[in-house]
Amino acid sequence: MEMAHKRGSSRQPVPSNRSNALDSGGVGVCMMSNAWKEEQHPAFISFISSFLNANSFRLNFVPIAPDFILNCGASVAFMFVTNWDCSDTSPVFGRVQKLKEQFANLYVVVTLPTKEQNDSFVHSYFRYGMLLGRPMFVLVQDLEMGFEKILKIAHARGVCKRQDAVSKMKAEREGSMQQIDAFLSVVTSIPGIDNHDANALNQAIGSIEAIAKASKELILENTDLSADKAETISRFLRDPKFYLSPKII
Repeated sequence: MEMAHKRGSSRQPVPSNRSNALDSGGVGVCMMSNAWKEEQHPAFISFISSFLNANSFRLNFVPIAPDFILNCGASVAFMFVTNWDCSDTSPVFGRVQKLKEQFANLYVVVTLPTKEQNDSFVHSYFRYGMLLGRPMFVLVQDLEMGFEKILKIAHARGVCKRQDAVSKMKAEREGSMQQIDAFLSVVTSIPGIDNHDANALNQAIGSIEAIAKASKELILENTDLSADKAETISRFLRDPKFYLSPKII
């Protein structure tokens, strides 16, 4: 649960220069709930539109269950509670319980401009048995700060997903290199066959299993190996007496 920083409240914010701090570095999409939009002051919707535009996000108004879904590499859902009612908190937490079952990446941003509202939230949080971090609550003191937090979270999740994708690609590349090394080690263990021959066989014939099934004529037709080498490869991979016998290299 991320607590609010002290700051003056602003119910009708105007676009600011704070978007420069986001450094989003790419185009994203923001889907805003039609129902949530209808409950907000037009000036706040105008601020959101300008803020998104300044950070290269496209805004769409759609009928979705969360208040927002943002995507700039990863899809993240948000509830944005802009008017905390101390006398009736159950609808908020009831909705949280439903949405967290539907969306793996859910954040709940709550605007709490007064101490009374902050105390009410803390009491309700434990009353309704929320588990820390499931989902993550982000507490702010004004609307403008709240939406800036939403955009920063969406950007951070996108960066993390892209880095994870890069890590997976790197791991796959390393695995591929290890397979090539193993292939070369096996094929060059055949007497008279060097790395050039092994690479030629890999490119023209394929796996060790495919090479073992290939005829001498197929090897000669598709590689630059000599007839003696093609014969050796064919005999070595097919004749146990040949590949199990002592070799003089």
